Formats: sequence, structure tokens, C-alpha cells
Amino acid sequence: MNNRYLVSRDRFIAATPDEIFEVLATPALHSAIDGSDTVKGAQPSGPGWLGPGARFGMEMNVKMDYKILNTVTEFEEGRRIGWWHFYGHVWRYLLEPATDGAGVSGTLVTEQWDARQVRGKVLLRLAGYLRRHPANIERTLARLDAYVTGSRAAG
Repeated sequence: MNNRYLVSRDRFIAATPDEIFEVLATPALHSAIDGSDTVKGAQPSGPGWLGPGARFGMEMNVKMDYKILNTVTEFEEGRRIGWWHFYGHVWRYLLEPATDGAGVSGTLVTEQWDARQVRGKVLLRLAGYLRRHPANIERTLARLDAYVTGSRAAG
């Protein structure tokens, strides 16, 4: 399998896996953490909390407004969540309890965009996804960090 079509980044976040998973499993919060600025909000007809096989829609904008339907294909509460996008790629988050170099407990969060099973991969490359996704994922992880640790500090 071609790993060129697997974009993966990770970040240590000083929060528990459960705190982070709560944000990832709540579609209404995806626009708050999206580093690509393309997710505009969850469609009201979808579930408020994601679970195995859940189908949820998102309001999107990439040069024009559109809606997208996703299906949760990977789910291990507090550890792993991933959803399949209609074009065949998967967005996934992996959560591992961790300790940083200073001894602070938290979670190593890995976000992946996995298009290894997609047909017509050349279209993804031509559209610039392979070039843009690394930075977008890093921004998403930074926003997730700020959202989770800021919410905890505010609460």
C-alpha cells in the first residue's frame, strides 16, 4: 500500500483521552477545531454523539457551500474514532495516554487522513490535498489542544 496517501501528525495534549474523545465524538464541535477552515457545522439531522456505524453530515465550504455525509467506521471509545468520507478516504484520530518530557500526564493524539484505499488517487494529488493536509492537520491538533485545555481551564 502506498503510504504517500496517508497523512499523519501527532501532538501531546495535556488532557485525558476521554476529554479529547468527547470533542471528537461530538459533530457539532468539529467546526471549532477544524484547521482547514472548511467545516462550517454539523447538519442538525445527524446524531449529537458518534458511535459505531453512525452517519453524520457536515456543512462544508471549499470555494462553494456543500454538504457531506460521513459514516463512523472505526470506534473504540476514548481510544480511536474514524469516519469514512463518500470519496473513500478516512479521517481518524488515535488517542494514547502519555506523559510529556516534564512528567505532565496527557494524551498523544494522532490525526490521520487515509486515502490509501481511494480509487483515482491522482485526483486528490492534483487537487492539492497531499500538499495542504499536513499543515491543516497540525492546525486542527493545535485547535483541539486549545479547545480542550481552554474549556477545562474555563470550567
